Amino acid sequence: MRRIDEIATFVQVVEAGGISQAAKRLDMSKSSVSKRVSDLEDSLGTQLLYRSSRRVVPTERGLVFYERARAILQQLDEAAEALSEKADDLAGLVRIAAPMSFGILHLGPLLLPLMERHPKLEIAIDLDDRSVDIQGLGYDLAIRIGRLADSTLIARRLATVRPVLCCSPAYAERFGLPKTVADLNRHDGLGYGNLRTAEAWQFEPKDGGPVQTASPKSRFVSNNGDLIAQAAAAGLGVAILPSFILCEFLRAGKLLEIELDAMPIKSALHAVYPPSRHRSRKVRAIIDHLAAAIPDPPSWDRR
Repeated sequence: MRRIDEIATFVQVVEAGGISQAAKRLDMSKSSVSKRVSDLEDSLGTQLLYRSSRRVVPTERGLVFYERARAILQQLDEAAEALSEKADDLAGLVRIAAPMSFGILHLGPLLLPLMERHPKLEIAIDLDDRSVDIQGLGYDLAIRIGRLADSTLIARRLATVRPVLCCSPAYAERFGLPKTVADLNRHDGLGYGNLRTAEAWQFEPKDGGPVQTASPKSRFVSNNGDLIAQAAAAGLGVAILPSFILCEFLRAGKLLEIELDAMPIKSALHAVYPPSRHRSRKVRAIIDHLAAAIPDPPSWDRR
């Protein structure tokens, strides 16, 4: 059992990219994590990691060992799941990657009832608006918004994501509301840093026709939607953000939805996971739970 702990710790170090990061994930001291990996190297008689002051990377042998060890640990996890099937209970850890704003505002609250029903289920959610390497970093599941890149990942659509063009009442009073997509080029824009301007400000004409693009002056840019919403509510400019971020601002009257001759292009919310996790009962249960818990239209689109 001690050797399994060492192997599992080594896998976490590789996936986290360092001793410190793995220690945080495992809730252990850095010295304990380092000792487990060193003990494993001693027992195997080979170096598994190249260590530097900034990060660690697997050696050639370490990478081969990591791939096989991760597969074996996954099989052990699936075996433990199979034992709990008769009790209709979910057990073990599921690592989820999710966008920051959606994770805080909606994913956490959506998953809490499932965890209450399954006391042995453990969930670790990493929040990051960037699209991370799910398989390379050892995630079981990810929540993604927008167009999915071609990959080997399995995807399940959960909901439509409706972008909303908005500004504060104070901004509208000072500068007026744009009427057309072209009008936006004369306004201050609040940009989302993870997208190019040409990608973020795209509109579909209501009567059909080609996609239209605006290029407002980017007075304020952030890679976090909540911060952009706060800047819009403070009257700093016009923003396009998902309705799941803006719903409370709109309901409270802190932001106004701007109607143009074209609509911001809708996208979708997906749950994606590696093919290797297809047989995982708890991963499938989490996705099924989210699909059932998010109505159509979603609660954040109801006024």
